[in-house]
Amino acid sequence: MEDKELSVQEQNNEQASQNTEDKGEKKLMRSGNKMLLGVCGGIAEFFGVDATLIRLLVVFFSLAGIGSGVVAYLIAAIIMPKAPNYT
Repeated sequence: MEDKELSVQEQNNEQASQNTEDKGEKKLMRSGNKMLLGVCGGIAEFFGVDATLIRLLVVFFSLAGIGSGVVAYLIAAIIMPKAPNYT
């Protein structure tokens, strides 16, 4: 009897996770694809672009804006939650 209940609960959990994925709900989270803290990887996953492009943009803004990219990166690292697969 308990096996059936567990399997029903597992099916309900799978359906719930599929429903949230089907809705296309994205969350901006730090990624396991990281060089330092996963901020650029998380932004790249959110927008569906290569993480290297985001990293290059951060370096460019850091050099061009006299450190504004570094400040933005640190703020994002503090604010953004870690992804479940973050290691």
